[in-house]
Amino acid sequence: MHFNPYGGVAAELAAALVNADPHSSPAVITEILRAHDYRPFRTLEADEAAELLRWAARLRPVFTGADLDRRVEVVNELLAVTVSRPYVSRHDGRAPHLHFAHEHAPVVDRLKAYTATGLAHVICQDHTRLGACDRSGCGVVYVDTSRNGRRRFCAVRCANRVYVADHRSRHA
Repeated sequence: MHFNPYGGVAAELAAALVNADPHSSPAVITEILRAHDYRPFRTLEADEAAELLRWAARLRPVFTGADLDRRVEVVNELLAVTVSRPYVSRHDGRAPHLHFAHEHAPVVDRLKAYTATGLAHVICQDHTRLGACDRSGCGVVYVDTSRNGRRRFCAVRCANRVYVADHRSRHA
């Protein structure tokens, strides 16, 4: 499924932050941002990384909640605490594009607005595209960008473990 830039990349960054180890170093969090084409241009400070990890914990219920009304409520709470305010930017030689926080705002504020808005876009387009792995004990969250929208697992490895365990239990 094709999402706009906020619904796709921003929601995928939100998922990556949720999936990060809660004790990740600032360098690890910075690499997650860079891997999702978010450019802080510097390694995050320890307090910034810690705040993003706390933010990630607040993002998790959007992926794991089964009830749409609760997901919408959580996203609205997230949006309410961000500095979310539409802003057209042309930084780094890029074409004009939409930001939801001023480009000179602190990086943590920009990331909060970016991820909350990305999740809001996905919720409004197709809330079933946000999920958590169905393998018991996994806990990894994802944005389902598959064509048919029937993703149940974070990766083929988890799917295979579940299917092999089911097969073995039937043939035991």
